[in-house]
Amino acid sequence: MAETPPVLYSFRRCPYAIRARMALAAAGVTVELREVLLKDKPAAMLEASPKGTVPVLVLPDGAVIAESVTVMRWALGRNDPEQWLAGPASDTRELIAQNDGPFKQWLDRYKYHVRHPEGSQTDYRQQAETILAAWESRLIGQGGFLTGASARLADVALFPFVRQFAGVEPSWWAQRPWPALHAWLQGWTEHSRFAAVMRKCPPWQPGQPPLYWELGEAV
Repeated sequence: MAETPPVLYSFRRCPYAIRARMALAAAGVTVELREVLLKDKPAAMLEASPKGTVPVLVLPDGAVIAESVTVMRWALGRNDPEQWLAGPASDTRELIAQNDGPFKQWLDRYKYHVRHPEGSQTDYRQQAETILAAWESRLIGQGGFLTGASARLADVALFPFVRQFAGVEPSWWAQRPWPALHAWLQGWTEHSRFAAVMRKCPPWQPGQPPLYWELGEAV
């Protein structure tokens, strides 16, 4: 008898959920996808993970993985056909920590600057620019990716956040002198797998028939 697929609580536009779905898709892991509304989180998700953030992956044995990078590593640990886990471990950890820490902090303040009147939108953007400029240099030095000559875990973990940053002021972003960063982001956002994991589906309701997805396709 086939194993029951894990349940993935996700929110389509959340960058943490995007990177988790990208890894699950790369690994070919079938999941029961449950799209949620963050303003109306289902009780089943909160029971599994009371902190109420996505993604939440509930495994068939009842174990819960509620951190996006842990979901990525779990999926790729099962199957990693593109060798995303092959990047240098220390560089990968440092880049993800930089993204999830200071870059995410400045991104949030930049995007939602009206909620943070202690500084201006330009101030917050400039703080993030320092980090982005360093990533531009790294991409140039590594031949187009962050930790090597091909895509690795750090690339997949970071690009959804850079995409979110670029979307705040698209015309300003387009004029920045970051050709490597622009090409890198474009490569990910135009990737067929990204298009697959970004397909829209209605919010999950308790009692509805399961929606099983593999590689971003309903099955």
